[in-house]
Amino acid sequence: MTDLPEAAAISTITIGELHAGVLLARNASTRALRQGRFAAIRAAFAPLPVDDATVLAYGEVLAAARSARRTTKATDLLIIATAAATGRVLWTGDDRQRAVAGQVGVAVHL
Repeated sequence: MTDLPEAAAISTITIGELHAGVLLARNASTRALRQGRFAAIRAAFAPLPVDDATVLAYGEVLAAARSARRTTKATDLLIIATAAATGRVLWTGDDRQRAVAGQVGVAVHL
């Protein structure tokens, strides 16, 4: 992976989602493509764990999402919480993630 910011990191939750994507591929060529990307990402990052700080941030993110009556996947909330707990910018193309992240003050890279 090239051109990554020095502070770039990935959540263990994202690693799990990417692995599920490999396993759920509908055909061999898609699976091979996803497996290659997955391997490159695993080689480039030491995933950030879901630690005590992330769990506390998760509670705040979950409360904010529920207060706003947003329906957001728990995995997305955990990814936002990981960014919040570690003071990182969230890189996402997901509009729902962006909305919740903005609601709790997590900077988002578009």
